[in-house]
Amino acid sequence: MKKLLVAASVAVAVTGAVKADPVDLSAYADANGFIDVQALTCGQLANTYQEDANALTTWYSGWYNGLAHKHYADFKKGRIVEHQVIEYCKAHPEQKIIHAISVILKEDRAEGLMNEK
Repeated sequence: MKKLLVAASVAVAVTGAVKADPVDLSAYADANGFIDVQALTCGQLANTYQEDANALTTWYSGWYNGLAHKHYADFKKGRIVEHQVIEYCKAHPEQKIIHAISVILKEDRAEGLMNEK
């Protein structure tokens, strides 16, 4: 019974968080099909399809790893950071996604969760 109550609470919370139908990321593309990833907000990430959110966060991961001259992928850590960014974005929809990522990475480094390779 307790599990059912928890599951129902989560379902209500998730349903309440959804304000509109998901928007395809292509809606934010310019006439040439490009998306300004530095301009996207947390609200836009939170209100897109899960597949689009996954693709976008994977792209950001590659971008940040490229800036750091890293040539490897840590899928487990990547999924953890993705989840943290999405949770941050749900609480701060007006913030830019790149700001959310920097906040999460800074917090994770401070807690020693980001091991350098």
